[in-house]
Amino acid sequence: MSDGGGPTIGVIGSYGGRNLGDEAILTGLLGDVRAIRPDARIIVFSRNPEHTARTHPGVEPAAWDGIRRAESSATIARLDLLILGGGGILYDSEARRYLRLVLAAQERGLPVFTYAVGAGPLSDPVDCSMVQQSLDAAVEVTVRDDESELVLEGIGVNRPITVTADPAFLLEPEEFPMSLLHREGVRPGRRLVGMSVREPGRAASRLDVDGYHRLLAQIGDFLVRRLDANVLFVPMERDDIKHSHGVLSHMTAADKGRILHGDYTPRQLLGLMSHLNMAVGMRLHFLIFAAMSGVPFLPLPYAGKVFDFAQRIGVPALSGLAREVEGPLLAEVDQLWDEREARAEGTAQRVEQVREQARLTSQLITPVLNRL
Repeated sequence: MSDGGGPTIGVIGSYGGRNLGDEAILTGLLGDVRAIRPDARIIVFSRNPEHTARTHPGVEPAAWDGIRRAESSATIARLDLLILGGGGILYDSEARRYLRLVLAAQERGLPVFTYAVGAGPLSDPVDCSMVQQSLDAAVEVTVRDDESELVLEGIGVNRPITVTADPAFLLEPEEFPMSLLHREGVRPGRRLVGMSVREPGRAASRLDVDGYHRLLAQIGDFLVRRLDANVLFVPMERDDIKHSHGVLSHMTAADKGRILHGDYTPRQLLGLMSHLNMAVGMRLHFLIFAAMSGVPFLPLPYAGKVFDFAQRIGVPALSGLAREVEGPLLAEVDQLWDEREARAEGTAQRVEQVREQARLTSQLITPVLNRL
């Protein structure tokens, strides 16, 4: 608890797992809290405290996954507020892991603010019960998209829910100089298309991994030919590198492809977008960064959060990846390129609307922080 200085604020989410989307969420959230309460001490519950301390200077990391209740209780006892979120953490089998700590905090009378979380799928009785109990006791519940609101209402959450937007929309880019692209093997003189791939999952449930890689390789080859471009694969977490190599190995124009290997921050990747002429991808925050930067982009769907984002921005998204969608998918890429200038103004307006919704979370948490 506060000792006469500023408040001590805890943050729990999917942090420390080396996923750049989650780290973008944390970067936006921390910037928001510090702007309102620069005197706050911030404790981030992390899967990898060393990584969190290195990538987010000024915070105190605390291990929470797999540690004894007594240890986490000692950390909770120091807090004036616990922030749950942001990001997609409330889903079957995973929600309970975060909410054990949240419920322990609430048992001690600690206020909990739910910060732009994503929810679903949720059908497991244990997870549903814990979500309902913890969120109904929260001082405020904000979610990052309409789908999450529907999921929470569907399992019986009675607390009013406010739809805001992903905290990554609060980020400002850091310059990504051309010298870094040179270091990655990307040379000037051709257009540059960014691609983001991950494991197929539900997005390509009818394809084996090899078939999935071959399908994405067809897209890569088409982009090389149609745009006279190089293709840069942008991994958002380590496993993405393996799948990027898998796609590249099936491209006939593999010499025009490169995989980003450097260790970059979310703000640097946002800055990278200024070098792209088009983006095609699966990872949500890769697509968010493209949209924020005015880069024409096409989502390759793998989860409801990507569909919801595409709908919010007014960008078409196919319902899945399968052999029979190769033609329509390539046609969509072709049309996106032809109409990029006509679509740009409308997309920019929608992005600004979503950024305003992201700032709404800040407006809602401000009185909570100022009361501490």
